[in-house]
Amino acid sequence: MARQFDDLQLGSIELFCSTAELGSFTAAATAAGVTPAAVSRAISRLEARLGVRLFVRTTRTLNLTDAGRDYYEQCRAALHQLVEAERVVTGRQSAPSGLLRISMATPYGHYRVLPLLPAFSARYPEVRIEFHLSNRNVDFGEEGFDLAIRGRTPADSTMIARHLEDAELVLVATPAYLARCGSPRNLAELQDHNCIQFALPSTGRNIDWLFRDGSQEIDLATTGLYGCAEDILGAATLVRAGGGLFQTYRFIVADDLRAGRLVELLPSLGGRSRPFYLIYPHGRHLTTRVRAFVDFLIEHLRSDATA
Repeated sequence: MARQFDDLQLGSIELFCSTAELGSFTAAATAAGVTPAAVSRAISRLEARLGVRLFVRTTRTLNLTDAGRDYYEQCRAALHQLVEAERVVTGRQSAPSGLLRISMATPYGHYRVLPLLPAFSARYPEVRIEFHLSNRNVDFGEEGFDLAIRGRTPADSTMIARHLEDAELVLVATPAYLARCGSPRNLAELQDHNCIQFALPSTGRNIDWLFRDGSQEIDLATTGLYGCAEDILGAATLVRAGGGLFQTYRFIVADDLRAGRLVELLPSLGGRSRPFYLIYPHGRHLTTRVRAFVDFLIEHLRSDATA
């Protein structure tokens, strides 16, 4: 294989990635132990080689161009892969370490992932974890996330979605609400009840409730006095307070059902679910800490589902 890069060019790529991550020539120079002028020359060499501008420079800010952002993503993945290759051949790949940044859908984070983190940290004590709970889509390049967990597949074809599980849905209310308003005996009677609404963050529209009648799947629009946006746990709190009926994930209300604080309604029409996915950019090399977390999460979620 013909040599494509000399040592100077590889060093320039490392300085470019450092500059993109730290946001200034001075910070990158300090981290690398060189002068800001040396960093500036390295970036200029890369721009001349590529024939494109990598940064937009002003007196106060330094921002990646679109071409620079694409180049940074590829270079960062390539440099990470070189580091991982060294770990493999030196036998250090068995000890994942470093910072892992994860963005999680709010309910899934609270009830499915966060309870597992202490066990993960006990197994991999050198991995530091930062987690972000939100139902919005995140920008992996701009925000620096390694992984995201969402309740739908991404529309962006540059993302890989790995199925985690199908989370069962259940219709619930408090005994006090049912004593006051009665229990619905069929789907038609839901119109006589206060059905707590939750709006999907991506569209702003209230989501349908999902039921199954034999082989027929039914998506039903409901109405009610209360509407919740962004955080489904707010609607779960409201149903626990006797605010009405609500369809939510079974994992959110499992303890309430066992304790009798909530009652499952229309169980013969239940059984529908919504999926959750692990998402990361296509083509990104997964570091040992990311692979360790992915494997750990799937292992525990699957064992929990079959328990």
